[in-house]
Amino acid sequence: MATIDAERTAAAAAAIRHHYDIGNEFYRLWLDPTLSYSCALRQNADDTLEIAQAHKLRHHLDAVEADRARSVLDIGCGWGAILNGLAERGVGRSVGLTLSAEQAEYVQAQRYPGVEVRVQDWLDYRPRERFDGIISVGAFEHFARPDDSPEQKIGVYREFLTRCRDWLTPDGALSLQTIAYANMHPAQANSFMTQQIFPDAELPTLAEITAAAQGLFEVCAVTNGRLDYAWTCAEWARRLRSERAAATELVGAEAVARYERYLKLSAMGFRMGKLTLYRLVLRPYRTELFGARGDRAS
Repeated sequence: MATIDAERTAAAAAAIRHHYDIGNEFYRLWLDPTLSYSCALRQNADDTLEIAQAHKLRHHLDAVEADRARSVLDIGCGWGAILNGLAERGVGRSVGLTLSAEQAEYVQAQRYPGVEVRVQDWLDYRPRERFDGIISVGAFEHFARPDDSPEQKIGVYREFLTRCRDWLTPDGALSLQTIAYANMHPAQANSFMTQQIFPDAELPTLAEITAAAQGLFEVCAVTNGRLDYAWTCAEWARRLRSERAAATELVGAEAVARYERYLKLSAMGFRMGKLTLYRLVLRPYRTELFGARGDRAS
């Protein structure tokens, strides 16, 4: 297993650098001010991207009860929007994991109180203390690889969920957000997306997630944000088009065209129901309350 883990870590790190280390200033042109690079959460038809992203951040912070948490782990912390929210809510200790050096440097420069950011894969992370909550937004998509069988994918997801269960306090919660396959078979995935945008990434299905969680976590809530992500991608594409000249100066015309195509295809995939977006809230099963056959322990 150690060899497989090393291979996965190296592949995931390379894929993350390929996509995210194109430059912070490029992303700043078309993301919202928090640099939230994941599906927003619209509550009203007239929500702006900034408002919808704030709703998304609030959803995850509330899911892990950040107002009462002493420590929270953010797996795939990006540019630190969740970590900033945790600091603002007074969480004493927050740890963010990312595989992007540029993202880590950005978060470190913000000097959020109580926040530590590490350039480290979850497979290599060994926390010294448990967390009251774990948040993971947009990282789950990078855990499996395109050549994995469904059984191998479930195995990888179960390894992740097992570690999360072991890293949480008994009353903790995991708030997970991930893109997933919906009405589409993995073999139908667009080669442009899998080769040029997110190499070595493979999306889960809801069935694979719930199978991996069996006996580890109770799935307390599942919401579908498919149309939210269609809207988010379309809004990102609109903003990038409006900043095309500045973006081209930063990263070149080819890269800008590649991102515009990726955002357009993504919006289409979500709108058509080929792809979807799940937000799940999971809590560890309290196995110590029961005997071997499920009888309540005396």
